[in-house]
Amino acid sequence: MNAKNDFPDGLVRCGWVDTSAEYMAYHDTEWGRPQGDDRALFEQLCLEGFQSGLSWRTILNKRDAFRRGFANFDPARVATFGDKQVQALLADAGIVRHRGKIEAVINNAGRALEMIDKEGSLAAFFWRFEAPAGAPPTLGASTSEQSIALSKALKKLGWKFVGPTTVYAFMQSVGMVNDHSPGCHCHALSDKARRAFKRPLS
Repeated sequence: MNAKNDFPDGLVRCGWVDTSAEYMAYHDTEWGRPQGDDRALFEQLCLEGFQSGLSWRTILNKRDAFRRGFANFDPARVATFGDKQVQALLADAGIVRHRGKIEAVINNAGRALEMIDKEGSLAAFFWRFEAPAGAPPTLGASTSEQSIALSKALKKLGWKFVGPTTVYAFMQSVGMVNDHSPGCHCHALSDKARRAFKRPLS
């Protein structure tokens, strides 16, 4: 989607952003910036799974409730969740109450712990699949060669709700690809951040 400049501060942003302060802040300070923290990566992949079929605006509005319900997305804690926690989450109006997605997060927490044990970190595994340096923004694409490969790799390891579209949205959000529109004021900032980012090693 092309950039637009109808924002109250006069800055040009990606076309998917609305004029609310929280959405502009998310776009300006989080989306597309390289992320190497395992907890944050796990959270984002889980939230992208919940977003499937909904708008990201809905998920962002509920993010604090998701964090409360899922122990701040600490994989070690979420992996211990059982039926009691599942029932509590299904009763929590602050989140998206979808049993399959809730159970997928718990499953994926266990798979995340396995990955950390084998690879050293989630970041070391995920960042192997980043878009090539200098890759142009896709502006509307919902998958990429890299997201398809990462999705297949995760499914093979037992992760759930990690289809290539969900994974591509995850990659966009954590800076594994810079999909800010070329005219967006954050495009160059994200490029700079990606160049400076120290890729995690396994």
